[in-house]
Formats: sequence, structure tokens, C-alpha cells
Amino acid sequence: MQKSNEISKTEFEVLDALWQGHPATASEIIERLNQKKDWHEKTVKTLLSRLVKKQIIDFNKQQRSYLYFPLLERNAYTDIESQSLVSRLFNGKVAPLVAGFASNNALSKQDVVELKSLIQEWEKNND
Repeated sequence: MQKSNEISKTEFEVLDALWQGHPATASEIIERLNQKKDWHEKTVKTLLSRLVKKQIIDFNKQQRSYLYFPLLERNAYTDIESQSLVSRLFNGKVAPLVAGFASNNALSKQDVVELKSLIQEWEKNND
């Protein structure tokens, strides 16, 4: 994803609503968004247009409706953003990020179990 395609916080919320089920009409997306807070129809349609322009989502016209679908899947977006965060804030090193969570008691026992499992899997596949 290029710098010009970066997603704002509000664009992400719209994209997240689309990831919940697609293809979806603007009305369906608005309904999903309104479960958390009130969104104005015009705002959502503007954000959808921006995401189309950034080539993050696209649409098919079906009679008088537009059916939106993501061009970027959640996992791909998560990978891109995770790598960007680690690169920008931690010089590409993951350990300081995890250490920060650990020192602030932000890791649950389940988080630690999952991290250990990921490390064991990585060691198995990269030896």
C-alpha cells in the first residue's frame, strides 16, 4: 500500500464494516456502522468514494444500487500496518514492541501462550 493509499481512522471504520460482510450496499454499511455510533449517510458515502479512489475497495452497479467489496483483505491490511508500525517506531525490531507491552502489564497469560506458540512454530519452520 503506497503512502497515497493510507487509510484514515474513519475510512478504516467504514472498511471494517465492509469486511463484516461483502458485497454490501452503502445502506448496509451505514446500518453496521450505526450499531456503534451515529453516522451520517453523506459522510459514509464520501468515505466510500475515497476508498474507491484509493483502490482499497471497488463496487459493482446493480440497477440503482452500488455493491461495494474490498480489494484489500483484512489480513493483508493487518500485515502492512504491523510492518509499518514496527518499522517506524522500533527500527524494524519486534522485540522492543513486545517488551513494551510486557513492561506495562498489557500482555495477558493467553497472549503469552500464543506468543510462545508462534515462536515455537517459527523455530520449527526456520531452523
